[in-house]
Amino acid sequence: MLVRAWRFLTIILAALGTGMALCHALEMPAKLKVDAQQWLTFQHTLYRAFGPEGPGAFIEMGGIITGVVLVILVRKRRPAFYLTLAGATLLAAAFFLVWIPFVSPVNAETAKWTVDSIPGNWMELRRQWEYAHKTRFVLQLIGLGSILLSV
Repeated sequence: MLVRAWRFLTIILAALGTGMALCHALEMPAKLKVDAQQWLTFQHTLYRAFGPEGPGAFIEMGGIITGVVLVILVRKRRPAFYLTLAGATLLAAAFFLVWIPFVSPVNAETAKWTVDSIPGNWMELRRQWEYAHKTRFVLQLIGLGSILLSV
């Protein structure tokens, strides 16, 4: 019963996290066409709930943590173990290998910007932010799929 409940929680959190990443992926084509001021407005207003000010950080970290615990819980069940391990690894990679080095630095930079202080390399930073989020979506989607297949 514990494994079943833990799987359910992991799947829910991973699905919600993948949903947030899907939002970014769907917005990307339009956001790559806007000017600096509009992109900055989006950065300062649209994503508050995705981070520590809202449930987003809890959802993403919750999905990673419950995924790791689920790997431990199913360690003796084959092939569920390998699929769960792959899923948890991909969820963690989306955060630790993509969000931390590529998204977080841009978030920190844009948080300091005003309409009058947008740097000349803003388009490069926008591309980094947008493509990193698209990469995260792919990793999270495959991770969620792996966990679902493990059931």
